[in-house]
Amino acid sequence: MFKLLAKLNKLLLPNYTKEGLDLAKASKFQKAIIAYKYWVTTNSLD
Repeated sequence: MFKLLAKLNKLLLPNYTKEGLDLAKASKFQKAIIAYKYWVTTNSLD
């Protein structure tokens, strides 16, 4: 299930690493997306 979510995240959610987003200046919404992507990625590796 998490592998499918990881693929959907890659297609649908923005990639902040290419934009050079500074986490200190990120909005709460951007931080929430980053945290969600991190959670899905770590669970898909199990």
